[in-house]
Amino acid sequence: MNASGPVAVRGGTGRDLADRADVEVLVTAFYRRAFADPLIGPVFTEVARMDLDAHMPIMCDFWETVLFAAGRYRRNALAPHLALHRMAPLGAEHFGRWLALWTLTVDGLFRGDKAELAKRQAERIAGSLQRRLAGRDASEYVSIRRREGGEAL
Repeated sequence: MNASGPVAVRGGTGRDLADRADVEVLVTAFYRRAFADPLIGPVFTEVARMDLDAHMPIMCDFWETVLFAAGRYRRNALAPHLALHRMAPLGAEHFGRWLALWTLTVDGLFRGDKAELAKRQAERIAGSLQRRLAGRDASEYVSIRRREGGEAL
């Protein structure tokens, strides 16, 4: 065992995400699940009509940037979700299923600090997107407004 966790064969359980190749394994496995899911699959296939071959490198760039600060993803993640939401409203059930499938996929493939980060960040991303689509601030934290006299509300 090394500092990053137990060593195992690539794609097997017991080791942590370590590089772009691991991100590709994770993202590919996730989208296989998501496309087959009866709730969110049609959102990808029938509403968004997603070209998975074209989308995969973008999502790998995104998750490589999230997990390893790779700096490869430079797009606006909210814009395509806003467009999709206008075509077919995305609700808590969609985000909940997305998150459940992501977590199941991460847990089935990897263990360690980066795997836990992938799950935490997915939870944050899902919450942020859900709040933004509902017209609220992306942050889960609401700032305290003050009255004119400096007194907290």
